[in-house]
Amino acid sequence: MDFLPQKYMAGYSAAWAKAPPEVRGILLMCLSTVAFSIMHAMIKHAAAELHPMQIAFFRNVFGFLVFLPILMSSGLGFLKTQRLPLHAFRGVINAGAMMMFFYALSITEVAHATALGFSAPIFAAVLSVVILGERFRIRRWVAIFTGFLGVLVILRPGIIPMDTGPVLVIAASFCWAVVLTIIKVMSRTESALTIVAYMNIFLALYTLGPAIWFWTQPTAEGWLWMVAIGVTGTVAQMCISQSLKETEPTVVMPFEFLRLIWVAILGAWIFGEIPDTYTWVGGGVVFFAGFYLAWRERQARRDAAASGT
Repeated sequence: MDFLPQKYMAGYSAAWAKAPPEVRGILLMCLSTVAFSIMHAMIKHAAAELHPMQIAFFRNVFGFLVFLPILMSSGLGFLKTQRLPLHAFRGVINAGAMMMFFYALSITEVAHATALGFSAPIFAAVLSVVILGERFRIRRWVAIFTGFLGVLVILRPGIIPMDTGPVLVIAASFCWAVVLTIIKVMSRTESALTIVAYMNIFLALYTLGPAIWFWTQPTAEGWLWMVAIGVTGTVAQMCISQSLKETEPTVVMPFEFLRLIWVAILGAWIFGEIPDTYTWVGGGVVFFAGFYLAWRERQARRDAAASGT
């Protein structure tokens, strides 16, 4: 049974199709920031009952179940790969990043963790030079150093104690940068569906052991939170992926900063967490440094395409 009339749905689909790709991409990116922010708040809330390792496992399991119909609609061809060891290695790094970030959320202000999480593209830019041999000119190096300066503004080492949570977020961001670098390599031969499928499979496998080690029987409410986290996380990933398919990353990336605004609102409303000025300033510096790096990478690809290299 349809919850909305077919005529309305047809009209909505037509209106969506007629919208410029840039508009669709921006709307999807904005929706992804809302979904990610809600998921992070739910993780922090659920951590009062369940260990973050358990939450990470259920996030992967229920998220995969949501995504499974999309995978199956294309048949089993997405499982064909010649790079299974690389998928498995990527899964180890990805699982480590997820578990560290989930644990950090349980002991850190959500806005603080989100602001530090913007450092992942900065690390990824450095890794692209070290691992992939890409060459950067002075402006991109300045952006990288500016981004790390923003991290220092948030952390203020030597001025305030260095807590475990922020350290875990930085470590998770570095691991996620490694994952992004591996994805860049795999995307040369692997389809997006294959990359996503093996990501979900290995994440569920690798987080199972820690979940069993820290196992606590969830209450009925706990199960509902786990399902909601899995569904919301998958919706967020699907929105951001489709957003990047609709238009250029540099068109939609500025709107990702909304995530810091949403988590600040949720953190203040639910947990009584008020982000300080350093979090806003440092988070803004880190984010816009990452945005500039993405914009320069896009320009470099265009220049290379124009020159035929």
